[in-house]
Amino acid sequence: MLITMHPQATQEEIKEVVKQIESIGFKPHLIPGAQRTAIGITGNTGTIDPVTFEYLPGVSDVIRVSKPYKLVSREVKPENTVVKVGSVSIGTDDLTIIAGPCSVETLEQTMAVAEVVHSCGIGLFRAGAYKPRTSPYAFQGLGLEALKILAEVRDRYGLQIVTEALDEKSLELVEKYADMIQIGARNMQNFSLLRQAGQTKKPVLLKRGMSATLEELLLAAEYILSEGNYQVVLCERGVRTFADHTRNTLDLSIVPSVHRLSHLPILVDPSHGTGRREKVIPMARAAVAVGADGVIVEVHCQPEKALSDGPQALLPDMLVDMVDQLRQIHAVIHKERSKTQKV
Repeated sequence: MLITMHPQATQEEIKEVVKQIESIGFKPHLIPGAQRTAIGITGNTGTIDPVTFEYLPGVSDVIRVSKPYKLVSREVKPENTVVKVGSVSIGTDDLTIIAGPCSVETLEQTMAVAEVVHSCGIGLFRAGAYKPRTSPYAFQGLGLEALKILAEVRDRYGLQIVTEALDEKSLELVEKYADMIQIGARNMQNFSLLRQAGQTKKPVLLKRGMSATLEELLLAAEYILSEGNYQVVLCERGVRTFADHTRNTLDLSIVPSVHRLSHLPILVDPSHGTGRREKVIPMARAAVAVGADGVIVEVHCQPEKALSDGPQALLPDMLVDMVDQLRQIHAVIHKERSKTQKV
């Protein structure tokens, strides 16, 4: 259920509605908007009589939310959510690019890639400290040592750090050292981890599971928002199909679908989505063309020596070319969108 307040509603009236929601055992979620404040209600297993709230001072309307996902729905929040990661805003008219190696391998390797990323004017740096691998014998990441290296990257280049947490223990460390917590595809339905991420103060990058539907992705995000963390960015990274010409099938149709149903921003990961270096830039271009809020890609100065996912990592000069191409495409798309909105 959603309660919308009058534009002139006072803070005291809003507090009184919140108090009333809590008094009957439900959880209120304040959703400030451009014109008015809305209050989402979760925790109710059945229907709530609208009369309970609609005559309270300051209340404009009481709306039943029809979707199984509530807080991520545009029914609850029509305006786009903008997620702040340090000085970078995701979900605005600006294009967001996140880049970096698949894994932190050494200080020298990580700093070399960070220098390239910084020189491209990119503000977000991704690299794995904890790596969920199919084989238990594959490189699993450097853990705490990697997080300390990433902290050095931030200190030296001013880049905001995005890295993955695998479980509740690693989440505590990632929250301490990183600026954005990534929940990977394999953990998209790790509900206890999602709840803990929802209790942090850091923005969350939530990747789509390898076989997850759109509704399952939105419901996974709902777990995070329901715990009070509304700074969530979705990410399409490809799903498993019968195709054997690509690592995964990158489902770009999910981008406009997310924008239609949810206020959360969505990025696209063409590196994991294709698994092949030569396919990353074309699919990144396509992602921007369909309206993605940005892309996340992997970069390595010596991909042939990478300890994980070398075949899908861009070379530094490829990253430079890609950034230039994406910004040009985004400028055209944004210009056309502005014309349409004016009409």
